[in-house]
Amino acid sequence: MEPIRCPWAGTDPEYVRYHDEEWGAPLRDDRALFELLLLEGAQAGLSWITVLKRREGYRRAFEGFDPEQIARYGPADVARLLADPGIVRNRLKVGSAIRNARAFLALKEERGSFSDYLWEFTDGRPVVNRWKSMSELPASTMLSDRISTDLKRRGFNFVGSVIVYAFLQSAGLVNDHLVSCFRWRECQK
Repeated sequence: MEPIRCPWAGTDPEYVRYHDEEWGAPLRDDRALFELLLLEGAQAGLSWITVLKRREGYRRAFEGFDPEQIARYGPADVARLLADPGIVRNRLKVGSAIRNARAFLALKEERGSFSDYLWEFTDGRPVVNRWKSMSELPASTMLSDRISTDLKRRGFNFVGSVIVYAFLQSAGLVNDHLVSCFRWRECQK
């Protein structure tokens, strides 16, 4: 018998795997958090499945999401990325990835860890919501507003409150699995 999942997971095997294994699981690895932040920014205005299906292309094009490498990108790298069919070829989003890599490194230099910085906003524990239907899920919250404002102040872009909230959900700082979903309980462990 199939487990009960959040309805957004649908039936696409890649989306189901993402829901079942990643989305909402508390993440504390700086590189993985950086990857998710860049992917969420790339998703702006698109569906998540569009970016998810290009994830390996992004990993290849952005050198495994190594922020030190990306921070050094110049015009030739931008041209290479804009010609790469494995990613969303949008000049603003490519530029944002480079800018965000630089801001990420500055934040790490100041705070020691991007993960620690983020988790301080939730006192080190995921915010556990108890939604019963998808219609209850907010697009943004006061938490995502605060983090968005602080990230922008630090030089990040493509980090509006809605993008940040999607990032918090995917990185498990917020557990927004429906209570009927088998992952709701698992993501609290």
